[in-house]
Amino acid sequence: MTEETPGFEEKPDVPSGATPDGAEPKDATPSPEEASPAGDSVQTVGLTAQLDQVRTALGERTGDLQRLQAEYQNYRRRVERDRVTVKEIAVAGLLSELLPVLDDVGRAREHGELVGGFKSVAESLEMVVAKLGLQQFGKEGEPFDPTIHEALMHSYAPDVTEDTCVAILQPGYRIGERTIRPARVAVAEPQPGATPAAAKEEKTDDEESGGTEEV
Repeated sequence: MTEETPGFEEKPDVPSGATPDGAEPKDATPSPEEASPAGDSVQTVGLTAQLDQVRTALGERTGDLQRLQAEYQNYRRRVERDRVTVKEIAVAGLLSELLPVLDDVGRAREHGELVGGFKSVAESLEMVVAKLGLQQFGKEGEPFDPTIHEALMHSYAPDVTEDTCVAILQPGYRIGERTIRPARVAVAEPQPGATPAAAKEEKTDDEESGGTEEV
């Protein structure tokens, strides 16, 4: 007979890792509630990176568009400026060829020969060139300006205080600010050592006022 030790019961061998009877096995995969914060953080970082890339690309495209628009505006201004310049050069070239005719008309008017049909033609010509912007300049008595006057004759005069145009031999012509032909003039400058007329008058007035004595 086999003797049994009182108080001890034999238990069947349980393999390591086995779940005891009555115990539920534990799942190693985290629950959705536990995994959600980490997943949301990764997704947020990814979306932020994509948004930064889109903003960077949008800024670059906006800059390109602004540069392109500025270049186009500059191109339009250059084209308009060149168009105006070409037109002015063409008009100036045409009117330059007509200046000898205008000079003949002026001489005929001075000699009283501008009469009849010739007068009508001459006045029509002057109206046309005036519409094209041609302006005549040069008057006797105005100060000599080498930028718009060409001195063909030179003399001295006691009654001038500066270089003065005393005769207009040929009038000058301009279109806007562009001078087509300078006015050809005779110039007189103050006589060396002479007292200008204005100074003489002032001196005379001073002498008259100073010569009177109160009694």
